[in-house]
Amino acid sequence: MERAFDRRKFIKGSVAAGLGLGVAGSLAASAAKAGAWAGKEIPGPLPGIGVAVKGKRVGVIGLDTSHALEVVKELNAAVPAQEYLGYRVVAAYPKGSLDIESSVRRIPGYTEEVKKLGVEIVDGVGALLEKVDVVMLETNDGRWHLEQGLQVMKAGKPVFIDKPLAASLADVFTIFEAAEHYKVPVFSASSLRYISGAAEINNGSIGKVLGVDAFSPANLERTHPDLFWYGVHGVEILYTIMGTGCKEVKRVSTTDTEFVVGTWADTRVGTFRGTRTGLHTYGGTVFGEKANAVLGPFGGYKPLFLEIIHFFETGRPPVSAAETQEIYVFMEAADESKRRNGQAVALDEIRVKAQKEARDKMKQWGN
Repeated sequence: MERAFDRRKFIKGSVAAGLGLGVAGSLAASAAKAGAWAGKEIPGPLPGIGVAVKGKRVGVIGLDTSHALEVVKELNAAVPAQEYLGYRVVAAYPKGSLDIESSVRRIPGYTEEVKKLGVEIVDGVGALLEKVDVVMLETNDGRWHLEQGLQVMKAGKPVFIDKPLAASLADVFTIFEAAEHYKVPVFSASSLRYISGAAEINNGSIGKVLGVDAFSPANLERTHPDLFWYGVHGVEILYTIMGTGCKEVKRVSTTDTEFVVGTWADTRVGTFRGTRTGLHTYGGTVFGEKANAVLGPFGGYKPLFLEIIHFFETGRPPVSAAETQEIYVFMEAADESKRRNGQAVALDEIRVKAQKEARDKMKQWGN
């Protein structure tokens, strides 16, 4: 029997407390036969774990990002924080990007560091899944997230997938379709969702939000759509305050700056400025009916880690699939606007195309 869960006590005053989730839910999972995926066989449910089992053993996939190292340090600290409720990283699979140099070079060093923190290193996702109850998919390379995530979902394990959720919009939709199919909870978010000031604004501190100007670095990676790789941080700030409902975007792109203007269905306007020169900072200005407010600075990873543990405890993602999907539709529409020399692009046009591609992908690996 699941105990009642006091989320506000759990978050203990962190900026995440203002998002207002429901009570605990079950971690349901179902198994299905294996299917083919892009010419590779995706394993079906592993023996004995066709149904998710509640537990505290965390597995990490991907030691090619500092995020993975930070979560191991936090959860496996010599004196672990009580807020993490006994969750501990017990196993990790290092891979990982194979060809993004900035990621590949981190793997050997990070592997040695997490081993010193009591984490067993395994040689594959399947081996990891035999040892853990929940998974943090930290692989820095979003191209791997669908393939690795499918293995986790088929095993019935709740999974947090770090940014970027995927390296294509079709993969974003396919991940959520698979989560629904296998009845496995999935959560993805940037740590910038919990930037200083966001919770207070969402709790009404400046009245109705009239618009937001958000900013973050927007470094490029040739293997990913322009904003997916790093601009996603600032776009998530934008959506944290504005919510869903953007109808169209226009983008101005230069060597140093990306600037995207989004128009919401209720006529509100939100903007994202992505920078590649100057200070490496995150934040924004929020315009409200009672006052204006400044977002920032970034306060670290702990608020996100707390939300991830809450998600593992309840099986309830703190950010809806619809909102996460729209964040990526927004960024893909911005790319399309760039291709059209700054013309306005409707999000529905981009969404419908990606949903069709996702359905086609799902047919490839079957039920």
